[in-house]
Amino acid sequence: MTDTADRPTVFERIAAGEIPARIVAETERVIAFHDIAPQAPVHVVVTPKSGDYRDVAELAAGDPALLVELVEVAKGVASDLADGDYRLIFNSGPAAGQTVFHVHAHVLAGGLEEGTLAGG
Repeated sequence: MTDTADRPTVFERIAAGEIPARIVAETERVIAFHDIAPQAPVHVVVTPKSGDYRDVAELAAGDPALLVELVEVAKGVASDLADGDYRLIFNSGPAAGQTVFHVHAHVLAGGLEEGTLAGG
């Protein structure tokens, strides 16, 4: 899936190396990188490299194994960059704060007692 019929999403472009990112984890199908507008001391975006699914519900219905892999990568990121405690946020739809329509999760850790939320 693309932002438009002829353009890859920003996350597909990051996965392809076209846009630089501070990558913290990567598998064959999933990539994790620091968010450019962090909402917590640890704020990492975890996303499939392919933009086949717009949101987490589409991913769960279309490829549950990929959703499991995404969550496992998120857990590993939290273990590596924080104390293993983290929030995993999926924004689904514009009214929920989703701005990139390529399924992705936000791993937030550290300083969460202040009630920060993630957009994107």
